[in-house]
Amino acid sequence: MAGPGARDRLTDATPYCYAFTVRLQDTDAAGVLFFANLFRHAHDAYEAFMEDLGFPLDAAIRDRRWRLPIVHSEADYRAPIGHGERITVALEVAEVGHSAFTLDYAFHDAAGRVAARARTVHVAIDTDSATSKALPEALRGRLSGHLAPRRGGAA
Repeated sequence: MAGPGARDRLTDATPYCYAFTVRLQDTDAAGVLFFANLFRHAHDAYEAFMEDLGFPLDAAIRDRRWRLPIVHSEADYRAPIGHGERITVALEVAEVGHSAFTLDYAFHDAAGRVAARARTVHVAIDTDSATSKALPEALRGRLSGHLAPRRGGAA
């Protein structure tokens, strides 16, 4: 089994999809997804994406090759997400730079509506000096192959 969430096979097409079911421990007293747990599920999608991309985070951490900490995160909540709901996270690579990349996440309910959006910015750092460094070239290439198409017009 691939893990707790179902996911698409990785192709160069975007978005990458990762599905999960909202568990009781994910919810708050009102019975909806606790706001911070949105980021846990975004991170689960990110870890699955990186593994399918060929860059499993556990190996990078274990081998002390590099780190990719999140230096910025944000989220917008558009509709309640309740216990038992099946949610699909559509992950897209929004930007790839010299030492950083940005991921966008759209949380779709069973009807296909976007219930929430999130964004994370990751920076490559050297494990010894804890300073930023260039993204590994192979990783930059793989991420660039998944860049989301630019969307025109005002939001």
